[in-house]
Amino acid sequence: MNRTNAIQAYREALQYIPGGVNSPVRALKSVKETPLFIKKAHKVTLTDIDDNRLIDFCMSWGVFILGHAHRPVNESIRKAVAYGSSYGAPSLQETTLAKLINRYFPSMEKLRFVNSGTEAVMSAVRLARAYTGRNILVKFDGCYHGHADHLLVAAGSGAAQLTQSSSAGVPDTFTAFTVSLPFNDTEAVDALFRERGEEIAAVIVEPVPANMGVIIPEPGFLQHLRTVTEKYQSVLIFDEVITGFRLSIGGAQQYFDISPDMTTLGKIIGGGFPAAAFGGKREIMSLLAPEGNVYQAGTLSGNPVAMSAGIATIEILSKDRFYENLEKVSRSFFYKLSDIAFYHGMTVNHIGSMFTIFCAPTKINHYEDAKRTDQQRFGKLFRHMLANNIYLSPSPFEANFLSSAHNEEHLRTFLYVLRKFKA
Repeated sequence: MNRTNAIQAYREALQYIPGGVNSPVRALKSVKETPLFIKKAHKVTLTDIDDNRLIDFCMSWGVFILGHAHRPVNESIRKAVAYGSSYGAPSLQETTLAKLINRYFPSMEKLRFVNSGTEAVMSAVRLARAYTGRNILVKFDGCYHGHADHLLVAAGSGAAQLTQSSSAGVPDTFTAFTVSLPFNDTEAVDALFRERGEEIAAVIVEPVPANMGVIIPEPGFLQHLRTVTEKYQSVLIFDEVITGFRLSIGGAQQYFDISPDMTTLGKIIGGGFPAAAFGGKREIMSLLAPEGNVYQAGTLSGNPVAMSAGIATIEILSKDRFYENLEKVSRSFFYKLSDIAFYHGMTVNHIGSMFTIFCAPTKINHYEDAKRTDQQRFGKLFRHMLANNIYLSPSPFEANFLSSAHNEEHLRTFLYVLRKFKA
């Protein structure tokens, strides 16, 4: 694979951008590769500046469930931007998208739009603390909830490959009220609540963690979080930035039939544009300014172009059998993928249309399992797939995604290339 232009572009980017990238995992350092510089994307094909054509299984980290440059979504974008790209004032698109989200996420009785998952989680936590009058936030090891200071504790995603559990530049006092527990460990949850339950403002969880690889919640674990938070009157926050509109039209909370107090969404709801949201029970959201005294604001929040892209995307997802069809294709693919992975001494965690190939022969249930996987071997796997024009999420701690644009030929190619892997 020719990478001449990419190498040159990376060298130039390094002169102006820290690490040459605007999000650390894009540097591909952990897989010992030069970053990709993409020229265009269509359906499931990425074309880089060296004119390499790659079948994409990262899909902008799960954003494009319909595939890149989906025609009806793009048409909605063109119509919206023709009227202006930002107003700094309300638009009807904001209410339309809010109503759509509420229809499929009824636990989000009221919601507010922001520009990133980090911003959504940061605001949700602030509200939960104000609502309860408590300080302690409980999260789970390996769950990544954005890069706000108080959340960079035992974080997954790119932060999983830092030499520290948090980040330089974060004072200890910023994380003093954040407690991180092992995922899938109900005993650890119970022990903490017995000791400090009256101090716990909120429990935040990725219902299906996707930033230490896809980790499946043990039966009853999420329901246990619902039960214990209700008992101690703490706020249960589902971080569905990745699982929202991905596992089902109603996200993980519909998939597992659990109603949280608050929810954060992102990725898919922007249809490819920066957009996220946080919302929940009416009595919690009423504390948000200008109704209440919890402040949050954003110049580009509810951007009309992003709202239009989100509306178009969700309207397509709501059509009959969309998720049933996507899951049917995914299930068949994962069955074959798991067989090949087993042959190579690897394992596949998957749910819905999300999957991770772990370079380990045993099931991965939590962060400590994920950290013990062979990361060097994953780097070899990534380079092998890339050399054969398959683009995986470039980290052993990230999910991969199928979309409705992946067809049998794309999936057969993936399986064929994986079968040829030698390491």
